[in-house]
Amino acid sequence: MTEHRSPDARFRTSLLEENDGPATNPTDNRTMGEIIAARFSRRGFLRGSLAVSAIAATVSPLALISADEARAAESSAFAFDELEAGIDDKHHVAPGYDADVLLRWGDPLFADSPDFDPTKQSAQAQSRQFGYNNDYVGYLPIDGSAEHGMLVVNHEYTNPHLMFPGIVKIVEKDGKKSAEVAPLSKEQVDVEMAAHGGTIVEIRKDAGKWQVVRDGKLNRRITSSTEMALSGPVAGHDRVKTNADPSGTKVFGTFNNCAGGVTPWGTYVMAEENIHGYFSGELPADHKEAANYKRLGIPEGAYEWAAHYDRFDLAKEPNEANRFGWIVEVDVNDPTSTPRKRTAMGRFKHEGAESIVAKDGRVVFYLGDDERFDYVYKFVTKAAFNPNDHAANKDLLDDGTLHVAKFAEDGSVEWLPIVFGQGPLTAENGFTGQADVLIETRRSADLLGATKMDRPEDIQPNAVNGKVYVMLTNNSKRKADQVDAANPRAENAFGHIIEISEDGGDFTAAKGKWEVLLKCGDPSVADIGATFSTATTANGWFGMPDNCAVDSAGRLWVATDGQGPKATGRTDGLWAVDTEGSARATSKLFFRVPIGAEMCGPLFAPDDQTAFVAVQHPGDGGEDWEAFGRPSYYEDLSTRWPDFKPDMPVRPSVVAITKQGGGKIAV
Repeated sequence: MTEHRSPDARFRTSLLEENDGPATNPTDNRTMGEIIAARFSRRGFLRGSLAVSAIAATVSPLALISADEARAAESSAFAFDELEAGIDDKHHVAPGYDADVLLRWGDPLFADSPDFDPTKQSAQAQSRQFGYNNDYVGYLPIDGSAEHGMLVVNHEYTNPHLMFPGIVKIVEKDGKKSAEVAPLSKEQVDVEMAAHGGTIVEIRKDAGKWQVVRDGKLNRRITSSTEMALSGPVAGHDRVKTNADPSGTKVFGTFNNCAGGVTPWGTYVMAEENIHGYFSGELPADHKEAANYKRLGIPEGAYEWAAHYDRFDLAKEPNEANRFGWIVEVDVNDPTSTPRKRTAMGRFKHEGAESIVAKDGRVVFYLGDDERFDYVYKFVTKAAFNPNDHAANKDLLDDGTLHVAKFAEDGSVEWLPIVFGQGPLTAENGFTGQADVLIETRRSADLLGATKMDRPEDIQPNAVNGKVYVMLTNNSKRKADQVDAANPRAENAFGHIIEISEDGGDFTAAKGKWEVLLKCGDPSVADIGATFSTATTANGWFGMPDNCAVDSAGRLWVATDGQGPKATGRTDGLWAVDTEGSARATSKLFFRVPIGAEMCGPLFAPDDQTAFVAVQHPGDGGEDWEAFGRPSYYEDLSTRWPDFKPDMPVRPSVVAITKQGGGKIAV
């Protein structure tokens, strides 16, 4: 008889993704909720024109006249017929558009790749196939083409209950069903490890439809076993040396790669996020890394890798976890190149690394730390980007300054440099150099007094209007005494979006201004306090903003994570959000995912004629098991998207959206 683990209301990897564990920030730094509340208090409203706009955004929709709705609709930057929100087992796109599945978990990527067989999975096969739980999607043109390029895709994590047959046993007690999951074999763990990482694959548009080029000379899979190099200030430091790597410079693999980015010089960056779930074992309470790991929630043990590989057991390799939580850079033009973990960019639960070239040629990367009560960062390279010399940009990310954001009630934001020897980042607080400061980026930011945020996720700079958009997914842990009547967002279940304007339009600036673009949720429920425009329909509002994209016209698109039967009565999806003029804060639903899925990506091709989106963990029950009426697992799935075949499990996939007849999207 197969031994099963104890029943749980949710599968452990799903719980890890939801990231709803106890907050690990021990400081009394002010939260963003407190600052918003103070800024938009009754007295704050009387201070000037900025406050007037805030009042307008919080008036009940019923109090506004229909002429406002008409003006907003007429001035919207988006032209498409809105999709109806809802929940079912399929994906849906706005009328007049096609949404074609381009890449599915297990699809062959090379001429010699085996076909996908879910009953005969192996690490060897998976390493030649498209990985699991696609998240970030990037596009690098070949010869400047918007119809022929390299697609880069992160594979964040795995859901074994959706991947492997025969490991789930359903038990019922008091009328409620829960799951017992058998321990994974070494072979299954090896498949998981091969399904993580990233994919680099050539794609081409032919007769209006995108195709994978399986014999592309640059095609590559990156996995949890790919050899990588630590570079920058932490490389070679004692705290990253292990038995297998006494040099402290060579790491095997990357995992939990959530959002990411592509650089102006044409490389691919992968952000390591929820690394805590991969480590097990215990450290003595007095171990030198104990406090460091506690601040990151390490170990959490959602995965069973430590049962088969000592490096994931803290008792055997106490420094291994310090080698994860970084930004990884990959040269897509050389499939034999060694990816590099760029330690100058800090170590935390990275959500993305989107960049922009500043006025002086330096490159600025915006970075979110995806946990409740953690921080917003930006990294500014020391040297300028040279568009005419690829080699000159090779190591730009090894030298620069990481900053953390401190938001003030007056609408200003200050970027605090995280530099050894400055302020509290000294030997008196246990730091011996910049390597310590970066290994413990969270503690460094704690000491600097950074503002505690509501799960900072994707952050997008906008080259067209000069603004920066920060997705704050939610924070159910915020207490009622941290807000007031002007900001009724205790237990902030639906999140909000902040817009930053850097001083002088300079993305390297040390200061800027901030404004709340949207407080999310259902605007028809007064207690939620959502601030969508009154032109936003019942289909147009959303909660849990996560990933986002800015197209070449400077328009904002927002993807969500966490909607479902229980939370909102609708699935996750992609919404077009106006940011300018009378239509500001108007939102329209463009695409929605199948039941149980999260909306990741999105990405617009350079000509804005294709939107690539990543449908992640379709069919996963998560916290909506009660709404589903049963668990969803390999043998009894809530959807078999995208194949809808009885012998095929649900498969995370990248979808290419195009306008029927051609042309730019939403124009």
